[in-house]
Amino acid sequence: MIKVPASGLANGPDGEARCFWGVSTPDYIDYHDREWGFPVVDDRRLFEKLCLEGFQAGLSWLTILRKRDAFRRAFAGFDPAAVSRFGARDVKRLLGDAGIVRHRGKIESTINNAARALEIIAERGSLSAYVWGFVPAAGERPRVVTRAALRAMTQTPTSVVLSKDLKRRGWTFVGPTTVYAFMQAMGLVDDHLEGCVIRRAAEAARSGVVPSVGRPSAQLGGGRSAKR
Repeated sequence: MIKVPASGLANGPDGEARCFWGVSTPDYIDYHDREWGFPVVDDRRLFEKLCLEGFQAGLSWLTILRKRDAFRRAFAGFDPAAVSRFGARDVKRLLGDAGIVRHRGKIESTINNAARALEIIAERGSLSAYVWGFVPAAGERPRVVTRAALRAMTQTPTSVVLSKDLKRRGWTFVGPTTVYAFMQAMGLVDDHLEGCVIRRAAEAARSGVVPSVGRPSAQLGGGRSAKR
């Protein structure tokens, strides 16, 4: 078992310091540097991540990340309109798909949540406009993002509020810890550790985010070299 440095930082392939988990396996390097913590306003990407965080429950994110392409193929690219039309035959098909996590409850939850996402889009113009209404106030955030601070923040007041509102709307597998992981990944907060070479780029990207309203944007969130 690899010991995590007290700082939570480790040098990447280029010698620059990064969040330790982001260099703990080759699968994580690109995800950490180009995706995690960068703002996403595309409805499909937001819906996908909410669903995949639900699938992760009881598993590691690395397991889900390695299966993400298979999940995308299985769930019609996480188009909420398409997934909401899935029926019993699709559930049976998905339960037989070895490329994904074959958990009936989580599969049925994704289909249910697709319909609930469409309701939010009808009400708010986009899932993005809804989600980005839950950016936490500055006073909720640690003054310095350290490993110790993050270990004490598996859920936050805002993730509790968002979780409760989603559940009120009929969503499932959206507990406050799951929702906070979603907020971290989609850039609603920047939890790259202080000293991580990616932190400044993620924060700069967040400062210019404009949630989409109306027809969901085709543009995805990205990393340092992605076009915005």
